[in-house]
Amino acid sequence: MGAKDQYTRYQYDKLFELAVEVFRRYGFSDDDSHKIADVILTSDRLGIESHGVNRLTLYPFGLDIGRIKKDAKMEVVEDSLCCAVIDAHDGMGQLAGIMGMELAMKKAKQYGVGMVSVRNSNHYGIAGYYSRMAAKEGFMGVSMTNAEALVVPTFAKEPMIGTNPIAITIPAEPHPFHMDFSTSVMTCGKMEVYAKIGHTLKPGMLVDENGVCSTDPNKFLEIRDNKSNPAHTEKTLGGIMPMGGEGMDFGGHKGYGMALLVDIMCAVMSHGAVSKKVRVTKDKEKCCHFFMAIDYSNFGDKAETTRLLSEYMQSMRDAEPAEGQERVYVHGDKEAMAEQDVLAHGVGINPATYAEIEKYCTKLGINIHDYLIPAE
Repeated sequence: MGAKDQYTRYQYDKLFELAVEVFRRYGFSDDDSHKIADVILTSDRLGIESHGVNRLTLYPFGLDIGRIKKDAKMEVVEDSLCCAVIDAHDGMGQLAGIMGMELAMKKAKQYGVGMVSVRNSNHYGIAGYYSRMAAKEGFMGVSMTNAEALVVPTFAKEPMIGTNPIAITIPAEPHPFHMDFSTSVMTCGKMEVYAKIGHTLKPGMLVDENGVCSTDPNKFLEIRDNKSNPAHTEKTLGGIMPMGGEGMDFGGHKGYGMALLVDIMCAVMSHGAVSKKVRVTKDKEKCCHFFMAIDYSNFGDKAETTRLLSEYMQSMRDAEPAEGQERVYVHGDKEAMAEQDVLAHGVGINPATYAEIEKYCTKLGINIHDYLIPAE
Protein backbone atom coordinates (compact mmCIF):
# COMPACT_ATOMS: atom_id res chain seq x y z
CA MET A 1 0.00 0.00 0.00
CA GLY A 2 1.18 3.55 -0.68
CA ALA A 3 1.55 6.48 1.73
CA LYS A 4 -0.47 5.31 4.71
CA ASP A 5 -1.77 8.75 5.66
CA GLN A 6 -3.67 8.88 2.35
CA TYR A 7 -5.66 5.74 3.07
CA THR A 8 -8.77 4.96 5.10
CA ARG A 9 -9.48 1.36 6.10
CA TYR A 10 -12.91 -0.08 5.37
CA GLN A 11 -14.57 -3.28 6.56
CA TYR A 12 -13.71 -6.16 4.24
CA ASP A 13 -17.06 -7.97 4.45
CA LYS A 14 -19.08 -4.85 3.59
CA LEU A 15 -16.73 -4.04 0.73
CA PHE A 16 -17.29 -7.55 -0.60
CA GLU A 17 -21.05 -6.98 -0.41
CA LEU A 18 -20.62 -3.76 -2.39
CA ALA A 19 -18.73 -5.55 -5.16
CA VAL A 20 -21.45 -8.21 -5.33
CA GLU A 21 -24.15 -5.53 -5.53
CA VAL A 22 -22.37 -3.67 -8.33
CA PHE A 23 -22.43 -6.75 -10.56
CA ARG A 24 -26.00 -7.62 -9.58
CA ARG A 25 -26.99 -4.17 -10.83
CA TYR A 26 -25.40 -5.07 -14.16
CA GLY A 27 -27.64 -8.12 -14.43
CA PHE A 28 -25.30 -10.91 -13.35
CA SER A 29 -26.77 -13.76 -11.30
CA ASP A 30 -26.10 -13.87 -7.57
CA ASP A 31 -23.71 -16.78 -8.11
CA ASP A 32 -21.73 -15.05 -10.85
CA SER A 33 -21.70 -11.75 -8.92
CA HIS A 34 -20.19 -13.53 -5.91
CA LYS A 35 -17.58 -15.22 -8.12
CA ILE A 36 -16.52 -11.94 -9.72
CA ALA A 37 -16.43 -10.14 -6.36
CA ASP A 38 -14.35 -12.93 -4.83
CA VAL A 39 -11.67 -12.59 -7.51
CA ILE A 40 -11.51 -8.81 -7.08
CA LEU A 41 -11.54 -8.76 -3.26
CA THR A 42 -9.08 -11.65 -2.96
CA SER A 43 -6.55 -9.28 -4.48
CA ASP A 44 -7.05 -6.80 -1.64
CA ARG A 45 -7.07 -9.63 0.88
CA LEU A 46 -3.64 -10.74 -0.32
CA GLY A 47 -2.25 -7.20 -0.21
CA ILE A 48 -2.32 -6.60 -3.98
CA GLU A 49 -3.91 -3.15 -4.03
CA SER A 50 -3.45 -2.66 -7.78
CA HIS A 51 -5.96 -5.35 -8.79
CA GLY A 52 -8.56 -5.12 -6.02
CA VAL A 53 -11.08 -2.34 -5.43
CA ASN A 54 -8.66 -0.07 -7.30
CA ARG A 55 -9.98 -1.88 -10.39
CA LEU A 56 -13.62 -2.24 -9.27
CA THR A 57 -14.81 0.37 -11.78
CA LEU A 58 -12.77 -1.10 -14.65
CA TYR A 59 -15.29 -3.87 -15.24
CA PRO A 60 -18.47 -1.73 -15.15
CA PHE A 61 -16.75 0.57 -17.65
CA GLY A 62 -16.05 -2.43 -19.89
CA LEU A 63 -19.69 -3.47 -19.64
CA ASP A 64 -20.88 0.07 -20.38
CA ILE A 65 -18.92 0.38 -23.63
CA GLY A 66 -19.68 -3.17 -24.77
CA ARG A 67 -16.14 -4.49 -24.39
CA ILE A 68 -17.40 -7.09 -21.90
CA LYS A 69 -20.45 -9.08 -23.04
CA LYS A 70 -22.53 -9.94 -19.97
CA ASP A 71 -24.50 -12.71 -21.71
CA ALA A 72 -21.57 -14.30 -23.54
CA LYS A 73 -21.94 -18.07 -23.95
CA MET A 74 -18.48 -19.42 -23.26
CA GLU A 75 -17.76 -22.73 -24.96
CA VAL A 76 -15.14 -25.45 -25.22
CA VAL A 77 -14.04 -25.41 -28.86
CA GLU A 78 -11.14 -27.90 -28.67
CA ASP A 79 -11.05 -30.85 -26.29
CA SER A 80 -8.66 -33.77 -25.87
CA LEU A 81 -7.64 -35.99 -22.95
CA CYS A 82 -5.64 -33.42 -20.99
CA CYS A 83 -5.90 -30.25 -23.09
CA ALA A 84 -8.73 -27.93 -24.09
CA VAL A 85 -9.45 -24.51 -25.55
CA ILE A 86 -12.30 -22.28 -24.40
CA ASP A 87 -13.69 -19.39 -26.46
CA ALA A 88 -14.98 -16.83 -23.94
CA HIS A 89 -16.74 -14.79 -26.65
CA ASP A 90 -15.81 -11.50 -24.95
CA GLY A 91 -17.35 -12.52 -21.64
CA MET A 92 -16.32 -11.58 -18.12
CA GLY A 93 -12.68 -12.52 -17.59
CA GLN A 94 -13.20 -13.74 -14.03
CA LEU A 95 -15.92 -16.17 -15.13
CA ALA A 96 -13.76 -17.38 -18.02
CA GLY A 97 -10.85 -17.88 -15.62
CA ILE A 98 -12.90 -19.91 -13.15
CA MET A 99 -14.32 -22.03 -15.98
CA GLY A 100 -10.82 -22.60 -17.36
CA MET A 101 -9.27 -23.73 -14.07
CA GLU A 102 -12.28 -25.88 -13.17
CA LEU A 103 -11.89 -27.71 -16.49
CA ALA A 104 -8.12 -28.06 -15.96
CA MET A 105 -8.73 -29.60 -12.52
CA LYS A 106 -11.35 -31.96 -13.92
CA LYS A 107 -8.83 -33.24 -16.46
CA ALA A 108 -6.07 -33.47 -13.84
CA LYS A 109 -8.27 -35.69 -11.65
CA GLN A 110 -8.70 -38.06 -14.57
CA TYR A 111 -5.36 -37.88 -16.39
CA GLY A 112 -2.89 -36.42 -13.87
CA VAL A 113 -2.57 -33.07 -15.62
CA GLY A 114 -5.01 -30.66 -17.22
CA MET A 115 -4.17 -27.69 -19.45
CA VAL A 116 -6.67 -25.17 -20.77
CA SER A 117 -6.11 -22.11 -22.95
CA VAL A 118 -8.80 -19.43 -23.22
CA ARG A 119 -9.20 -16.96 -26.07
CA ASN A 120 -11.39 -13.89 -26.64
CA SER A 121 -11.64 -13.00 -22.97
CA ASN A 122 -11.29 -9.88 -20.82
CA HIS A 123 -9.14 -8.81 -17.87
CA TYR A 124 -9.45 -11.62 -15.29
CA GLY A 125 -7.96 -9.99 -12.18
CA ILE A 126 -4.96 -11.48 -10.41
CA ALA A 127 -3.41 -14.57 -11.98
CA GLY A 128 -2.87 -16.02 -8.52
CA TYR A 129 -6.58 -16.39 -7.82
CA TYR A 130 -6.81 -19.30 -10.24
CA SER A 131 -3.60 -21.06 -9.22
CA ARG A 132 -4.86 -20.83 -5.61
CA MET A 133 -8.13 -22.42 -6.75
CA ALA A 134 -6.17 -25.49 -7.81
CA ALA A 135 -4.07 -25.59 -4.63
CA LYS A 136 -7.22 -25.52 -2.48
CA GLU A 137 -8.27 -28.73 -4.24
CA GLY A 138 -4.88 -30.37 -3.68
CA PHE A 139 -3.30 -29.68 -7.08
CA MET A 140 -0.31 -27.68 -8.18
CA GLY A 141 -1.86 -24.75 -10.01
CA VAL A 142 -0.49 -22.55 -12.80
CA SER A 143 -2.22 -19.50 -14.25
CA MET A 144 -1.08 -17.04 -16.91
CA THR A 145 -2.66 -14.28 -18.94
CA ASN A 146 -1.51 -12.01 -21.69
CA ALA A 147 -2.49 -8.35 -21.74
CA GLU A 148 -2.49 -5.24 -23.87
CA ALA A 149 0.97 -4.51 -25.28
CA LEU A 150 2.34 -1.83 -22.96
CA VAL A 151 5.75 -3.40 -22.29
CA VAL A 152 8.82 -2.69 -24.41
CA PRO A 153 10.97 -5.67 -25.52
CA THR A 154 14.69 -5.59 -24.78
CA PHE A 155 16.45 -3.07 -27.08
CA ALA A 156 13.12 -1.71 -28.43
CA LYS A 157 11.07 1.42 -27.71
CA GLU A 158 7.77 0.15 -29.17
CA PRO A 159 5.42 -1.71 -26.78
CA MET A 160 4.95 -5.23 -28.18
CA ILE A 161 4.15 -7.41 -25.15
CA GLY A 162 1.90 -7.18 -22.11
CA THR A 163 2.72 -7.33 -18.42
CA ASN A 164 1.83 -11.03 -18.91
CA PRO A 165 1.77 -12.42 -15.34
CA ILE A 166 2.53 -15.97 -14.20
CA ALA A 167 1.20 -17.52 -10.99
CA ILE A 168 2.13 -20.87 -9.43
CA THR A 169 0.65 -22.24 -6.20
CA ILE A 170 1.55 -25.53 -4.46
CA PRO A 171 -0.01 -26.78 -1.21
CA ALA A 172 2.29 -26.55 1.83
CA GLU A 173 2.26 -25.74 5.55
CA PRO A 174 1.53 -23.34 7.19
CA HIS A 175 0.36 -21.90 3.87
CA PRO A 176 0.97 -22.67 0.19
CA PHE A 177 4.00 -21.77 -1.85
CA HIS A 178 2.43 -18.96 -3.87
CA MET A 179 4.27 -17.01 -6.55
CA ASP A 180 2.35 -14.43 -8.61
CA PHE A 181 4.38 -11.97 -10.66
CA SER A 182 4.19 -9.90 -13.80
CA THR A 183 6.92 -10.43 -16.37
CA SER A 184 7.43 -6.65 -16.41
CA VAL A 185 9.15 -4.57 -13.73
CA MET A 186 5.76 -3.25 -12.61
CA THR A 187 2.10 -3.93 -13.38
CA CYS A 188 -0.18 -1.43 -15.09
CA GLY A 189 -2.36 -1.42 -11.98
CA LYS A 190 0.53 -0.39 -9.76
CA MET A 191 1.41 2.37 -12.23
CA GLU A 192 -2.19 3.60 -11.81
CA VAL A 193 -1.87 3.54 -8.01
CA TYR A 194 1.44 5.44 -8.12
CA ALA A 195 -0.15 8.11 -10.32
CA LYS A 196 -3.11 8.43 -7.93
CA ILE A 197 -1.00 8.94 -4.82
CA GLY A 198 1.80 10.96 -6.42
CA HIS A 199 4.64 8.45 -6.16
CA THR A 200 7.54 8.56 -8.60
CA LEU A 201 9.00 5.50 -10.30
CA LYS A 202 12.50 4.18 -9.87
CA PRO A 203 14.81 4.73 -12.86
CA GLY A 204 14.70 1.91 -15.39
CA MET A 205 11.01 1.04 -15.00
CA LEU A 206 9.53 3.13 -17.81
CA VAL A 207 10.73 4.68 -21.06
CA ASP A 208 9.05 7.48 -22.99
CA GLU A 209 8.37 7.73 -26.72
CA ASN A 210 12.05 8.45 -27.34
CA GLY A 211 13.23 5.43 -25.39
CA VAL A 212 14.44 7.69 -22.56
CA CYS A 213 13.89 6.69 -18.94
CA SER A 214 10.97 8.39 -17.18
CA THR A 215 10.12 8.30 -13.46
CA ASP A 216 6.65 9.82 -13.91
CA PRO A 217 3.81 7.23 -13.76
CA ASN A 218 1.56 9.74 -15.54
CA LYS A 219 3.76 9.25 -18.61
CA PHE A 220 2.62 5.62 -18.62
CA LEU A 221 -1.03 6.72 -18.46
CA GLU A 222 -0.37 9.02 -21.41
CA ILE A 223 1.20 6.19 -23.42
CA ARG A 224 -1.74 3.89 -22.64
CA ASP A 225 -4.33 6.56 -23.48
CA ASN A 226 -2.64 7.30 -26.80
CA LYS A 227 -2.58 3.61 -27.65
CA SER A 228 -6.32 3.18 -27.09
CA ASN A 229 -7.35 6.50 -28.67
CA PRO A 230 -8.55 6.03 -32.30
CA ALA A 231 -7.79 9.72 -32.94
CA HIS A 232 -4.12 9.12 -32.12
CA THR A 233 -2.90 8.00 -35.54
CA GLU A 234 0.84 7.93 -34.85
CA LYS A 235 2.54 4.74 -33.73
CA THR A 236 2.55 4.53 -29.93
CA LEU A 237 6.06 4.40 -28.52
CA GLY A 238 7.36 3.98 -24.98
CA GLY A 239 6.24 1.66 -22.22
CA ILE A 240 7.10 -0.40 -19.16
CA MET A 241 10.36 -2.34 -19.11
CA PRO A 242 10.46 -6.16 -18.86
CA MET A 243 11.32 -7.76 -15.53
CA GLY A 244 15.06 -7.21 -15.11
CA GLY A 245 14.88 -3.72 -16.55
CA GLU A 246 16.64 -2.07 -19.43
CA GLY A 247 19.06 -4.06 -21.58
CA MET A 248 20.65 -7.38 -20.62
CA ASP A 249 22.95 -6.48 -17.73
CA PHE A 250 20.31 -7.22 -15.08
CA GLY A 251 18.37 -9.83 -17.04
CA GLY A 252 15.82 -7.74 -18.90
CA HIS A 253 16.00 -10.22 -21.76
CA LYS A 254 14.86 -12.96 -19.36
CA GLY A 255 11.71 -11.09 -18.38
CA TYR A 256 11.13 -10.43 -22.07
CA GLY A 257 11.47 -14.15 -22.81
CA MET A 258 9.02 -15.10 -20.06
CA ALA A 259 6.51 -12.59 -21.43
CA LEU A 260 6.82 -14.26 -24.83
CA LEU A 261 6.25 -17.66 -23.21
CA VAL A 262 3.01 -16.39 -21.67
CA ASP A 263 1.81 -15.11 -25.04
CA ILE A 264 2.66 -18.47 -26.62
CA MET A 265 0.79 -20.56 -24.03
CA CYS A 266 -2.20 -18.21 -23.79
CA ALA A 267 -2.65 -16.89 -27.32
CA VAL A 268 -0.70 -18.93 -29.85
CA MET A 269 -1.93 -22.25 -28.42
CA SER A 270 -5.55 -21.06 -28.32
CA HIS A 271 -5.31 -19.38 -31.75
CA GLY A 272 -6.23 -16.13 -30.03
CA ALA A 273 -4.82 -12.61 -29.90
CA VAL A 274 -1.21 -12.06 -28.86
CA SER A 275 -0.51 -8.99 -26.71
CA LYS A 276 0.05 -6.71 -29.71
CA LYS A 277 -3.52 -7.48 -30.86
CA VAL A 278 -5.19 -7.22 -27.45
CA ARG A 279 -7.47 -4.21 -26.95
CA VAL A 280 -6.65 -2.67 -30.31
CA THR A 281 -10.18 -1.24 -30.50
CA LYS A 282 -12.28 0.44 -27.84
CA ASP A 283 -14.98 -2.21 -27.77
CA LYS A 284 -12.83 -5.36 -27.79
CA GLU A 285 -10.14 -6.71 -25.49
CA LYS A 286 -9.59 -10.28 -26.74
CA CYS A 287 -7.00 -11.23 -24.13
CA CYS A 288 -6.11 -14.88 -23.58
CA HIS A 289 -5.38 -17.03 -20.53
CA PHE A 290 -3.72 -20.35 -19.71
CA PHE A 291 -4.45 -22.70 -16.80
CA MET A 292 -2.76 -25.88 -15.66
CA ALA A 293 -3.54 -28.23 -12.79
CA ILE A 294 -1.13 -31.02 -11.86
CA ASP A 295 -1.97 -33.98 -9.63
CA TYR A 296 1.48 -34.28 -8.10
CA SER A 297 0.59 -37.50 -6.27
CA ASN A 298 1.78 -39.09 -9.51
CA PHE A 299 5.34 -38.15 -8.48
CA GLY A 300 5.06 -39.99 -5.15
CA ASP A 301 3.28 -39.89 -1.79
CA LYS A 302 1.41 -36.59 -1.62
CA ALA A 303 1.74 -36.12 2.13
CA GLU A 304 5.49 -36.67 1.95
CA THR A 305 5.78 -34.18 -0.91
CA THR A 306 3.90 -31.59 1.14
CA ARG A 307 6.15 -32.27 4.15
CA LEU A 308 9.31 -31.91 2.08
CA LEU A 309 8.11 -28.70 0.43
CA SER A 310 7.11 -27.20 3.79
CA GLU A 311 10.50 -28.14 5.24
CA TYR A 312 12.28 -26.63 2.25
CA MET A 313 10.34 -23.38 2.54
CA GLN A 314 11.14 -23.17 6.24
CA SER A 315 14.85 -23.60 5.52
CA MET A 316 14.66 -20.43 3.41
CA ARG A 317 12.97 -18.52 6.22
CA ASP A 318 15.71 -19.69 8.57
CA ALA A 319 18.48 -18.29 6.36
CA GLU A 320 20.52 -15.53 8.00
CA PRO A 321 19.10 -12.18 6.87
CA ALA A 322 21.27 -9.51 5.26
CA GLU A 323 22.27 -6.44 7.23
CA GLY A 324 19.28 -4.16 7.74
CA GLN A 325 16.74 -6.90 7.01
CA GLU A 326 14.56 -8.46 9.70
CA ARG A 327 13.98 -11.83 8.07
CA VAL A 328 13.88 -13.86 4.86
CA TYR A 329 10.52 -14.48 3.21
CA VAL A 330 9.27 -17.26 0.96
CA HIS A 331 6.73 -16.66 -1.79
CA GLY A 332 3.32 -16.75 -0.11
CA ASP A 333 4.49 -15.43 3.27
CA LYS A 334 3.65 -11.80 2.64
CA GLU A 335 0.26 -12.69 1.14
CA ALA A 336 -0.58 -14.74 4.23
CA MET A 337 0.46 -11.84 6.48
CA ALA A 338 -1.56 -9.36 4.41
CA GLU A 339 -4.64 -11.58 4.57
CA GLN A 340 -4.53 -11.67 8.37
CA ASP A 341 -4.10 -7.90 8.49
CA VAL A 342 -6.95 -7.12 6.05
CA LEU A 343 -9.43 -9.46 7.72
CA ALA A 344 -8.59 -7.93 11.10
CA HIS A 345 -8.22 -4.26 10.15
CA GLY A 346 -9.96 -3.75 6.80
CA VAL A 347 -9.00 -2.74 3.26
CA GLY A 348 -7.13 0.53 2.72
CA ILE A 349 -8.60 2.79 0.02
CA ASN A 350 -7.02 6.03 -1.19
CA PRO A 351 -9.16 9.13 -1.89
CA ALA A 352 -8.88 8.87 -5.69
CA THR A 353 -10.12 5.27 -5.73
CA TYR A 354 -12.90 6.15 -3.28
CA ALA A 355 -14.06 8.94 -5.61
CA GLU A 356 -14.12 6.57 -8.60
CA ILE A 357 -16.18 4.00 -6.71
CA GLU A 358 -18.54 6.67 -5.38
CA LYS A 359 -19.16 7.97 -8.91
CA TYR A 360 -20.18 4.52 -10.18
CA CYS A 361 -22.28 3.79 -7.10
CA THR A 362 -24.20 7.03 -7.63
CA LYS A 363 -24.78 6.06 -11.26
CA LEU A 364 -26.10 2.64 -10.19
CA GLY A 365 -28.27 4.02 -7.39
CA ILE A 366 -26.16 2.45 -4.66
CA ASN A 367 -25.64 4.34 -1.41
CA ILE A 368 -21.90 3.94 -0.92
CA HIS A 369 -22.20 4.75 2.78
CA ASP A 370 -24.21 1.55 3.29
CA TYR A 371 -21.14 -0.45 2.25
CA LEU A 372 -17.95 1.54 2.80
CA ILE A 373 -17.89 1.34 6.59
CA PRO A 374 -14.66 2.52 8.24
CA ALA A 375 -12.95 -0.32 10.09
CA GLU A 376 -12.44 0.14 13.81
